[in-house]
Amino acid sequence: MASPPQSKLSTKALEAAVFTPRMSALSAATPPMSNPPLPQLNLMDPMMQGTNTYIQPEIPPFPNLSQTFDGMSIDQTALTQNPYDYNPVAPQQHQQVNPYAHQNNPNDVYYAQQSYSQPLQYHLYAPLGPHKQNLLSYQRTVHDLFLKDSIREDLQKKAEATLQILPNSTLPNVDSYHSLVPLDLHVAKPQGKNAQPQPQSTFGHTSWVYKATSNKDGLAYILRRLEGFRLSNEKAIRVVEHWKRVLNANVVTVHDAFTTRVFGDNSIVFVFDYFPLSQTLQDIHFGPNSRYQNRHHGAHQNQTQNANTEHMLWSYIVQIASALKTIHAAGLAARTIQPNKILLTNKNRIRINCCSIFDVLHFENGRPLLELQQDDYIAFGKLILSIACNNPHAMHNAQKSMDFIGRTFTPELKNFLLYVFNGPASGGPRTMDELLSMISFQLIQNFDSSLHQNDVLESQFSKELENGRLVRLLCKFGFINERPEFAHDHKWSETGDRYLIMLLRDYIFHQVDEAGNPVLDLVHVLSCLNKLDAGTDERIMLVSRDEQNCLIVSFRELKRAIEASYSELSKRG
Repeated sequence: MASPPQSKLSTKALEAAVFTPRMSALSAATPPMSNPPLPQLNLMDPMMQGTNTYIQPEIPPFPNLSQTFDGMSIDQTALTQNPYDYNPVAPQQHQQVNPYAHQNNPNDVYYAQQSYSQPLQYHLYAPLGPHKQNLLSYQRTVHDLFLKDSIREDLQKKAEATLQILPNSTLPNVDSYHSLVPLDLHVAKPQGKNAQPQPQSTFGHTSWVYKATSNKDGLAYILRRLEGFRLSNEKAIRVVEHWKRVLNANVVTVHDAFTTRVFGDNSIVFVFDYFPLSQTLQDIHFGPNSRYQNRHHGAHQNQTQNANTEHMLWSYIVQIASALKTIHAAGLAARTIQPNKILLTNKNRIRINCCSIFDVLHFENGRPLLELQQDDYIAFGKLILSIACNNPHAMHNAQKSMDFIGRTFTPELKNFLLYVFNGPASGGPRTMDELLSMISFQLIQNFDSSLHQNDVLESQFSKELENGRLVRLLCKFGFINERPEFAHDHKWSETGDRYLIMLLRDYIFHQVDEAGNPVLDLVHVLSCLNKLDAGTDERIMLVSRDEQNCLIVSFRELKRAIEASYSELSKRG
């Protein structure tokens, strides 16, 4: 029999001290910190995509604005904070941007990581994947069923700007307009330590721009106030009646004009349509933070970049020509074809602003209408030339600028500029019919682009079309299901047709898998709701909560039960 193996361990090892790890000793000496567990969120859950998954402490809905209306000046500041480190006791100070006079600068953001603008949390709407390029052609994401994120976010920003008010405002109500908010904050930096920003001086008078709400229809309008203007002739203000009949998609509609003394002086107020977050061409092309300020044209410039720039120029030309066609046909002159008087309300979508103001201010001058209309053509050419050269003073050296246009752009654009500057070869006055004949090839192209844009918007809004039907159906579910009492019957919502509706609610929203875990399948919910709203003949099996009863019914029968139950409620409602 073999002897057992002998141990090679020395007997002295038994006398060694017990080994204690250093981390254990450190843990014993230092008590553990009690950190609350972080909530676990399944961000890849399709029901969580596109939703607000971050719970934030309550924050005031709008920043606090401190204003001083001595001479109608405003000092607008706000309290902004990091949304992930909110401290209501010691908030951080940041300069508040003006959400109405949108400027393209690095600080003018609505969703940022360091400074956060209340109340909308745009950064929490970002899609979490899977990305479209990683899916098969027949696969869809949850975001494919709803409005595109960029369009929805843009509409939400505009709605926020339209509804925002000035807290603790001391601005008075003007005629039938209330809730005035100063918008025209494009002012020069004041000199001195305690100096306040001053309003712009346009049209030869101190000018203020307000967003206001009408008592008559509840809509938002723009009030442009000219301070210190005394109306010498009552007929002058009647010119606005002619402008009210000018309806063109590229002209900001004039609604009214009146004089007032509610600001403590003699002022005249013009009422225009309000386009939230719009910018002027002056800010876009020649402002300090212009997107085109680093663009330099020359012989080495990429031809594709030239084509894109010229496409934008032709878009401006066609739209302004359309506006002038309507204005001149009405026996008027625009007189405001200037970079700081033309608004960009959407992508390449411009509108001539401030029409009718010069007609009222200079009513006594009585310049001939034909002369004023010819001035519109020259101002039209100056605008396009300055944008094409990326230089607001391009007209000061017209020959050099036209040489640059000839080298950089197509001959059609140069011929257009020569026509509006020099007039026709016959020496007669410029006419809109001749001008439109010169740019007719661009009219078709821009009209085609407009139709494509309409198709895109219609496709996006068609995704939201079904939401109205489904919301009405869900409202009926809410009225009927789990109703505590109706007609002195505490079990009304659990008997008769309502029992089927309750089981249908469980079938749509309360499904579980084989392990008893809840199934959050948005496609299943939308499919069932659409079939229910259409009343199809497809049959489904409804199982009671105790799993003792099974009912096979069609969506048509379930729709009839919902309509009957809701009708019973509406008769007593």
